[in-house]
Parts: sequence; C-alpha cells; structure tokens
Amino acid sequence: MPLGPKVLALCLIGVAASAATTVSAKSPPPGKDTVLNTLVTELTRSQKNLQKRGEEPLFYLSYRLNDGRWFQESASYGALLEVSDPRDPVLGRSRQLDVSARVGSPALDNTHKVRGGFDFDLDRMFGSASTLPIEDDPGALQVGIWKATDRAYKNAVKQLIKVKGNRAVKVEEDDRADDFSKEKPHTDVAAEVNIELDRALWKDRLKRLSALFKAHPRILNSSINLQGGTTNQYFVDTEGTRLRQSHFFARVMLWGTVKADDGMDLELYDDLEASTVDALPTDQQLTDRVASLINRLEALRTAPVVEPYSGPAIMTNRAAAVFFHEIFGHRVEGHRNKDADEGHTFTKRLNQGVVPDFISVTDDPTRQRYGTVPLNGYYTYDDEGVPAQKVALVDHGVLKAFLLGRSPITGFPHSNGHGRAQPGLPPVARQGNLLVESSKQVPYDQLRRELIDEVKRQKKPYGLVFQDISGGFTNTRTGGNPQAFKILPLVVMRVYADGRPDELVRGVDVVGTPLASFERIMATGDDFAVFNGYCGAESGFVPVSAIAPSILIRDIEVERKEVNQDKLPLLAAPPLVPKRPVTAEVSR
Repeated sequence: MPLGPKVLALCLIGVAASAATTVSAKSPPPGKDTVLNTLVTELTRSQKNLQKRGEEPLFYLSYRLNDGRWFQESASYGALLEVSDPRDPVLGRSRQLDVSARVGSPALDNTHKVRGGFDFDLDRMFGSASTLPIEDDPGALQVGIWKATDRAYKNAVKQLIKVKGNRAVKVEEDDRADDFSKEKPHTDVAAEVNIELDRALWKDRLKRLSALFKAHPRILNSSINLQGGTTNQYFVDTEGTRLRQSHFFARVMLWGTVKADDGMDLELYDDLEASTVDALPTDQQLTDRVASLINRLEALRTAPVVEPYSGPAIMTNRAAAVFFHEIFGHRVEGHRNKDADEGHTFTKRLNQGVVPDFISVTDDPTRQRYGTVPLNGYYTYDDEGVPAQKVALVDHGVLKAFLLGRSPITGFPHSNGHGRAQPGLPPVARQGNLLVESSKQVPYDQLRRELIDEVKRQKKPYGLVFQDISGGFTNTRTGGNPQAFKILPLVVMRVYADGRPDELVRGVDVVGTPLASFERIMATGDDFAVFNGYCGAESGFVPVSAIAPSILIRDIEVERKEVNQDKLPLLAAPPLVPKRPVTAEVSR
C-alpha cells in the first residue's frame, strides 16, 4: 500500500548497482531447463494415463510451479527484530506446485459451484500446493509431481460426483455458461532472474531509521520492514502452453501506532514498492517518509474525534483508487456472475450506465508503470497461462465488459487474462491495474472550492477530505450481511464552510453501498496517483494497483471507529535519545 535534511551517503540510486545488489539472468534453452523439462515429461505421462482412467477421464491438466527466493529484514527502535538468514541454503527458498485436474467436460466439470450448504472440501478452501525439492534433481521432482497429480485427480473425481448430485436436486442456474474455456496455447520462456540485495547495507539502514522513533515515546509501537524476492513461475498444460516468467519485487514498510487520551488506538502505514533494483528507495527518501509518519502520528494522537457524518467529501487520488477497487472492481470480476450466492450488482447492467458519464474504467495488467511509478498489478501471463489483456470495463459511464479467467459467463466465452491466485489456491477472475479516467477534470484547488460550495448549499458546517487510506473491504454476497463496503482512512481533514483553517480529525471509517455512492460523484481532479497493494479474495492475496484522480462526492457517510477502553501506559517510558533530529512537513 502506498506515503529531510542532508543527502546521506548510503543509497541505491546514484551508485553502481553492484554495490548493493547481485543480479544474475540466464535463459537456458527449454530442453536444458531441468524444471521445465521435468514438468513437461510428467504432464505428458499423466495425461496419457489419466485420459483412459475409469468413468471420469481427465480432459485437462496443468502444472503451475512457483520457484521463489525471498528475504525479510525488520527493525524497531534501532535494533533488528527479524531477519532471514542468507547463509541458510533452504530458508528463504521454496518450490510450490499447484495442479489443476479437470474431469467431466468443459461444459460441466469438477470446478462447478456446489449450491446450498457448506462444502467441506479442505483443498478448495485452504489450498493444496505441494512442496517440491529446491534442487534440480529430475527423479526427486518427478516423484513430487506424480504424488501431487494423483491427489489432484482423485479430488477432482470426488468433487464431480458432488457437482452432479447437487445439480440434480437444484433449480436451473441463471448463468448456464460452460465451466471451462478453450484457449490458444502459448510458449514463452523468459530469462530466469535472481537478485540478492546487500543485506548488511539494508540491516544497517533499517536499524538507523527505526531509531528515529526513540525520541517519540508516545508512539507506542513502530517498525520498519523490508521484504521481497524473486519468483520464477512455470506453467505447462495439456493444451500445449509452456511458460516461464520471472519477477522481482521489494517493499519497504513503515508502521507506527499511538493511543489517544480517550483510549482510541490509531495507526499509520507507509510503504514504497520497487519492481526493479534501481527503483528501490534511497536513504534520503526513507528518512523523509519516517519523519512524515512520525509527525502525522503525533498530530493524530491529539486530533478531535469526528462524530458520525453524512455530507460532501473529497477522496484524494490514492483514496479514490481504493474506493473504486473495492466498490467497483470486485463487482466486475466475472466468476461472481455465476455464483448464486453473489449479489450480482452489475450482472444485468451490461451496456447500461453504472457510473457518471464522465468516468471510464479499464484494467490493464500489461502496463508496467504509471509515469515513473511501477505498478504492482503488472504481469505478462495470468495464472492460467493466458496472456494479460487490457479490458475496457466502462466507457463514459456505460458497463462494457467483465474481468474473466477461464470460467466463462453468458456472453463472454473466453478468458481475458485475469485468472489469478496466490500459490496453493485455484485462480479466479481478479483485478490487475485498475485505471479510472475522467473527462470532467479540474485542478485540485477548484475541486476544493466546489466542495465548499456544496457544503454551503447543503447547509452543512463542514466537509471532509480523505487524504490517505490504509485499504478497505467489501461484501459482494447475499445473506445476512449487507452488500456494502468500508474504506479505512488514515488521514482525514475537516474543511469548514466559514473559512476556518482545515482541521485534522480522527476516528472514522467510510461506509456505504455501491450504486448509491457512484451516483453521488460530482467531479474529479486532474491529480492522478497510484495505490499499490495486495488484495485478498477467494484465490488468496495477489498484487494489485489502482490509479485514480481525486473525486468530489455529494454525500458520503462515515461511522465512528471502535474505541479501546484501556488507559495510556501507566509506567513512564525509558529515557531515549535520538541519533539525529527528525523534521518533515505534513502536507496534502
């Protein structure tokens, strides 16, 4: 998720990469890649055997192998909290294999939704990745793949029996599209990339920066964490697809908490992401971010509480990006159209207006950057072996498409490259890089004036500006809970209609329902920004990005946060001395 004195000597940008990293790239021919060759060998053998098996022969099989190396360093108050040991050849390295075995037919297979009641299939609920050896031993790899394939096939046969029985006793489904789409095979064997950071440099940096919190005893918890790694992902299937993709990702996360005098716990996050080595933050950048986080925490602790409110508000760019990700993006993930337990917010709204006519929305996972900012949601092939594709979801307010994996829906028989999952879980349609565009843009200062005008028109004493946000969540399903959303703001300003200075406030969450919220968007700014993060849903956590301008909303509702009843610490904090002064402006 996305936030200075003199320039310091230690940095990654502006010095030779070899001073901080080791980068290796190799691309052996497919025939000499032991892992790829072994996957194809076992795939061919399993397909031949299982196509002739029993009453439910296999019609499709795929292997998705994530070969990952990762690192993690964490520090607090000038001391290390946690490190992954670079000397250990096993820690920080794993190979996880996901097997997709489909039996029945593309029209009705074992992945079909079982309606009503609770399905106690633990593999489907919690994942079923198999751990393979991290050494390139063909025999050892084959044994692991064989066992995983046998288990996946047996589970598929059992599940298909449940599916057929369930279908026999239930009414006909609204969406009768097939369970599986046929797609063209692809071969793309990219170079393997392994990147190792200068661990000593980063440990020292995290310790020094985390020590800046020592001078602020009212910040009760704080840490700085570096995590990331490289992943070489393989995908092979019985349609002929042969892929190897490589990714590098690193994230520096800053975190701190304070407690207000009334017991309310408050926390702020900030982070910086990098998808290439040269995009890693410098010492100067991190020092400024830590200083800003400290200043915001100190100000937030004494800020007044906002009572429940309904009225005009601005969501600044990154907050607006999360707003659209939560209340729009999840509702156009196509597999939800086939699920009888889903709310189907937009299922019947194709070619109808769903947002104001000055707004268009696309999802483009092929885009690596927005300006100079790397996008978390970038990928070349999805987790079902289909090329990533740009999808025009909304054109001037009118819904035109849905995001799709290999589970078709009525009117959309093919994937558009959005089948995604974390290792261990089956892919479903997920967002990549969601971009909100507007033909009704104004400079932010004008948007703010329009906010004040609307506050006066509604005879409200003030409006709200949501400057930063930690994330949010939404419920898209039917049942006892409302199909509503909640956005979790970090920094909220109260803007008075009578000209008083803006005031930092605390203690509110944004709540609402999607259709009503979209209808109340009045205008947008021209100040686009990126929110990078991870999104959790049925197929686990996947990296995503959302890009949007600030938006003015006619009426938004906030509710008060939960308040902890515990007092502030009774014991005085130990005397701590900062290693250097911390100064940074807190600005919009």
